[in-house]
Parts: sequence; C-alpha cells; structure tokens
Amino acid sequence: MLKNAFLSVQTDDDFEQLALQIFKHQAVNNVVYSQFLKHLNISILSVKHLKDIPFLPIQFFKSHKVLSSTQKPQETFTSSGTTGSLTSKHYVTDLSIYENSYLKAFTRFYGEIEEITVLALLPSYLERNGSSLIYMVDDLIKKSNNTESGFFLNNLDELAQKLIKLTKKGQKTLLIGVSFALLDLIKTYQFQLKNTIVMETGGMKGRRKELIRTELHNILKKGFGVENIHSEYGMTELLSQAYSDGNGIFKTPPWMKIVIRDTEDPLQLLSNNQTGGINIIDLANVNSCSFIATQDLGKVYSNSTFEVLGRFDNSDIRGCNLMLQ
Repeated sequence: MLKNAFLSVQTDDDFEQLALQIFKHQAVNNVVYSQFLKHLNISILSVKHLKDIPFLPIQFFKSHKVLSSTQKPQETFTSSGTTGSLTSKHYVTDLSIYENSYLKAFTRFYGEIEEITVLALLPSYLERNGSSLIYMVDDLIKKSNNTESGFFLNNLDELAQKLIKLTKKGQKTLLIGVSFALLDLIKTYQFQLKNTIVMETGGMKGRRKELIRTELHNILKKGFGVENIHSEYGMTELLSQAYSDGNGIFKTPPWMKIVIRDTEDPLQLLSNNQTGGINIIDLANVNSCSFIATQDLGKVYSNSTFEVLGRFDNSDIRGCNLMLQ
C-alpha cells in the first residue's frame, strides 16, 4: 500500500526504494506520465536507480489531467494566473495524504501546531478559489486551537495590534504572508517582535516591483524587528513543502528531494553546487505524479539543502513540449 508509505522514509535507501516503487506504479497507472515515457523511449524495466527516473514537465498540469488513481478527486487545487492564462490543476483524490504531509513536515520544522498562534496575511490567495496554500494554512489555524489565530485580508490595523499583543504576552506566533502584503504592513507599522516567526511565501504578482531575496528579507527583518525571515516553498502541483529558516536556504522533509537538471539537456542531472532547473521528487504525491520538472532555477548543496535562484526566462524549457499539443 503506497498511500502513506512516504511517512516511513528515514534514510536515502528508504527514499530510493519507495521512489522506484512509486515510479513503477505511476508509469503504469498515470496515462500522461506513461505517454511521456513512451515519447522519451524509456521503458519501465530500464529504470533501476533513482537517477534513471524521468521528470514530467510541470506544464502538463495546465493541459492534461495528471492522475495515477481511478478515484474521484476530492479537491482540485489551481494555480494563480493572469486573466486568460492557463492555470495548473492538481486533482487530489485523497486529501488525508496532503494533510498528513504538511502537518508532519510543519511539526518536524516548527514543533506542535497547538503551541503556535497562526496569523495569515494571504490576500491574493484568499481572493480566489482552489488554493492549496489556503487549504493548508486554514487547517493549521484550526489545529492551533487558538482563538487568536486567523486570516487577515485588508484589516492590517487589527493584525498589527494582534502582533503587538502576542509579543507582549510572549506567545509563540507564526505570521505567514505573501511578500507584497508583508511589505504593506511594515510600511505603516514598525515592529520589534519576539517569539514570532515571519514567513514569506513569495508572490509580488505585479503588485510591486520585484525585489531580489536578500533585499526583500533585509527590508522585512528591519520592519518586523526579527533576525531572520523564514520562507515556504510549495506548489499547486505538489503535496509537500520545503522550509527555510533564513537566508533562502531550504530544507525538505525526508520524503521530498530536490535534484538539479541541465538547462540545455533536461534529462541530464547536475552535481551539487551547480545551477540548473529544479526537479522535485515528492513521494506524498503518489496519486498524481511524484517526479516533476519545475520552471524554477536553483542549486543543491552537499548537505541536501537547496536555494531557489529564479525562474526560466519566459518559462521556456527545452525538451518539455513533447505532448503540449
């Protein structure tokens, strides 16, 4: 049973064995992935090691129904997009897998959710339907079992007063927000927060001039009076998240791994400390596709942490248009 097998992964060997099992399952049961492998002329039997597994370009989630299950989807998560643009759709047939993944990962990195007040400043996500991030944060707010936890849309005054109040009480707090909204908050208020994790999820989305990470984090650190800005790295197409506790260096839970591909040859994987396209293995994503080639650029370090350095220009990834017809 592959459903929650990802939770038992502890070692690299555990990871590889389960990844190969999931690959075989998805190569047979996922029509889109199966066709992709045929276009590449790759047989299931030829894949004997983790490095042999091909990664499905993330664009297929915009044009195809990427499923490895015959069950009816319980939820369809959608990506944000400009008016008229195609959005990714992730058909989730078992929400309990997603819930297990994000709760176990969050607890691993930040401790028991019941001890944390969760304040969410995610206006661009709240203003649309189908956000996997909103689903996760809403559940974390509920599981925090704290009446102070909640979402904030345009009520920045209320949020500011709550942050000040919780700091005075010494309450452990998570403020999670999109970059532009966090910048809007500190434009009006200056804080000296204690016992508070400030976590940005990215996302200027045309609301403000794009800033490089170091510039953004320096502004946020000064405005909130904190030593580090945390970050969350997740996608509509995934069921797992990576987290950074500062400097944009991310760590993954044991069932998630990042590998880097050559930007000129998408089937060629690169060594540590080399910049290329980010490929993600998400073993929780068993009913969809666990092997995804993203449109992000980054590098992996020798201790398995990774950094996101940008996006492909115009999202133009060579060799990834085999089925986009």
